[in-house]
Amino acid sequence: MKFVQIIDFETERLDEMQQLLQKAGESNAGRPGGPTHRMLLQDRDNPRRYMALIEFDSYEEAMSNSDNPETAKLAEQLGALCIGERVYTNCDVREMGPLK
Repeated sequence: MKFVQIIDFETERLDEMQQLLQKAGESNAGRPGGPTHRMLLQDRDNPRRYMALIEFDSYEEAMSNSDNPETAKLAEQLGALCIGERVYTNCDVREMGPLK
């Protein structure tokens, strides 16, 4: 079953975060068990607030990815660019597809 992790955070340093994510994406390209898709949302009512939706093929692959030392290092670097704490929400994907 597909799995999505939602990371809710605030930052005024989005450009720096995106640079870190770009480098991580390049170094992890093609690595099995990593994220398959991502989406970044910005709150219109609070422009410092973002939600990152990270999709994995399964919960198990997401947890394996979380246990990777490179992922932990990246999370620490990204956390240093955030205002306050990040909130993580773990979701099983029950339905996905185009609207008819």
